[in-house]
Amino acid sequence: MDIIGPVFWLLVALGLLVTFHEFGHFWVARRCGVRVLCFSVGFGRALWSRTARDGTRYQIAAIPLGGYVQMLDERAQPVPTEQQSESFNRKPVSQRIAIVAAGPIFNLIFAVAAFWLMFVIGIAAMRPIVGEPTGIAADAGIAPQDQIIQVNDQAVETWTHAVLALTPIALDRGTARLVVESPQQSQRLIELDLSTLGRDFKEDETLEALGLHPWRPALPPTIGAVSPGSAADQAGLEAGDRVIAINGVTIDDWPTITQTVPQQGLNDSGQLQRLNVVVERNGREIEFDIMPNLDESGNRPLLGIQSVEPSASMQSDIQRAFVIDQRGPIEALVEATSETWRLSTATLGMLGRMVVGKASLENLSGPITIARLADQSARLGISRFLFFLGLISLSLAIINLLPIPMLDGGHLLYYLVEIIKGSPVSEHTQVVGQYVGLMLIVMLMGVAIFNDILRLIA
Repeated sequence: MDIIGPVFWLLVALGLLVTFHEFGHFWVARRCGVRVLCFSVGFGRALWSRTARDGTRYQIAAIPLGGYVQMLDERAQPVPTEQQSESFNRKPVSQRIAIVAAGPIFNLIFAVAAFWLMFVIGIAAMRPIVGEPTGIAADAGIAPQDQIIQVNDQAVETWTHAVLALTPIALDRGTARLVVESPQQSQRLIELDLSTLGRDFKEDETLEALGLHPWRPALPPTIGAVSPGSAADQAGLEAGDRVIAINGVTIDDWPTITQTVPQQGLNDSGQLQRLNVVVERNGREIEFDIMPNLDESGNRPLLGIQSVEPSASMQSDIQRAFVIDQRGPIEALVEATSETWRLSTATLGMLGRMVVGKASLENLSGPITIARLADQSARLGISRFLFFLGLISLSLAIINLLPIPMLDGGHLLYYLVEIIKGSPVSEHTQVVGQYVGLMLIVMLMGVAIFNDILRLIA
């Protein structure tokens, strides 16, 4: 089950995104009068195919990591005289540019559409409220429960926005100018000097390196109810028990319980294992040895306990810390466009810093990591999965526009040279470019898969 879920959601995500990307090429090619021979989702041997009346073969192939649109082209095969006007290579350079650029553009459109639907449905997010600051943040004067409003004049509304804004500043070892707001709603300017960050700084640990720890309302680890017939009920846990430890892990709040039970409830082989649960009842500690049950999906261990109802002050804290970002259709479109721009600039900035050595190549991810993220986001609900789809679609658009031969950006570079010099790039140059591009892509994929493996064994 640990393999089936990620593989299934990876296939769903890639199927949607590849189909939409290739449909962009297909749709514009048809409107430019180019004959399309094959529309393929995936590479390799065809698992399913159908030939339409116009001669176009539609197929789903065995290797799902991509796809292609094969067009009539005199450089690839002999073309009858009566069909030469439908050849891709006979079209004006402006139409060839439009056809090639259509794939990445359709990925951008898909990203905006996914983010739009996400905002219409509503997505839960955490406001960037600081818990107990340490290190650089504490030295600069950030106080507990300060909310970050702006980073270098850029408005931030969630921790995701804050990380996207802070990471490039940290990589450049610059100064982050934060506008923070206290619980009493008074604002002040804080400057974080990030030049002191060490060489061991990692981009995925930006908040920790800066001493910024998200604030979460502390729901007490007191059992409010026990589900009849559950593992906890059979073991003898009762409402009012305060959980102190689970398998030696100290429990300070309710979220720690929800994290610890799934982690400790399975052994290294993925099988259920017994939990040693220590609770406080009427002033004394009692130990229980409990074999958890699995949830309906068969993947997550459960004890069958619920938290106490939050108090009025706790509910106020929860409302301050968490937000459901839901917009009307028009406002959602504006926000989706803004989110696309924000993530695009962050991605391009990270790629640029990787090229010059300011960012680590560990940021590259391959199909294994993408599959795991697809599965995790799908489990968190439709809004999170839509965010994942939008982010991956955006990444595909940006990667395909890189000026690397074999990618759409490489072809666009050739057409730009053709416009400047007045004639197409020579076939020899294109062949050499194909080899260079293939080598670069294989190297990047190798690094990405190596990173995937390291993440699996870490």
